[in-house]
Amino acid sequence: MDLSGTDLTTAVVRTARLVLRPPTTDDAAAVTRAMQDPETQRWVTGAPVPYTEDDARAFLDTVLRQRAEGTGLPVVAEADGGFVGTGGLLLGGARHLGPEIGYSVAPWARRRGLAAEVADGLAGWAFAHGAPRVHLVVDVDNAASQAVARRARFTEEGVVRGCLPLRDGRFSDAVLFGRLATD
Repeated sequence: MDLSGTDLTTAVVRTARLVLRPPTTDDAAAVTRAMQDPETQRWVTGAPVPYTEDDARAFLDTVLRQRAEGTGLPVVAEADGGFVGTGGLLLGGARHLGPEIGYSVAPWARRRGLAAEVADGLAGWAFAHGAPRVHLVVDVDNAASQAVARRARFTEEGVVRGCLPLRDGRFSDAVLFGRLATD
């Protein structure tokens, strides 16, 4: 990828319905509210349960640091001026697989195709900056997120065994999805 001339601290991605903007500390309350959802807690296993506003502030500090260090493009997704979720593009990961995309849509914004729009928008941004491919991983039991990946034009490439850490110390299998710039 060629990020020369790109200021990751201010980069914004726009899609048909979303603004994918840099997170700010002002997002802590919305992130905290979204993370109260049991379904979100089930799949976002790196987040503590219970999830507090202090946890949200720590998360936001981490993702802001990723932008500043050039290791990621984490975003807050807004629709009609309101928070609808988070997402991101990890830039320093598995070199053969390309940047990794992640997304989480707040419970009040689900079933509108927004997660697929986040994934598609981030993939498009990566391709515009020279990435030949992007990927994402989804827990083998998370059918909804697998459907999101397919709607965002990702191709299922296989199962990666024991790669997703769970809260209890075990690891879950994940479906690997990839998308090429030429797809």
